[in-house]
Amino acid sequence: MEDLNGSARLHKVTMTNRKTCTINGVNDVLSFDVHEILLETEQGMLMIKGDDLHVNRLTLDKGEVDVDGKIDSFTYSDVAGGGQKAESLLAKLFR
Repeated sequence: MEDLNGSARLHKVTMTNRKTCTINGVNDVLSFDVHEILLETEQGMLMIKGDDLHVNRLTLDKGEVDVDGKIDSFTYSDVAGGGQKAESLLAKLFR
């Protein structure tokens, strides 16, 4: 979902029973495994932690991701300069 200028997408997280969630406004999936998923979103870095996590649907051209599993937490990290590359975003996140 783009705004009138065509630059930013709406960021929305919908979770059901801590088992499934749909996330809109995703720019990139930086890493994922069964315990942690790291996403670059319109609102900063989003880390999802839990058990038996799976990325079921990934549509980056629309900015949509579906996640299943036992979701324990969502953690956002603000990163200045949204136009920077993913490598520098990861470096800032793990300082």
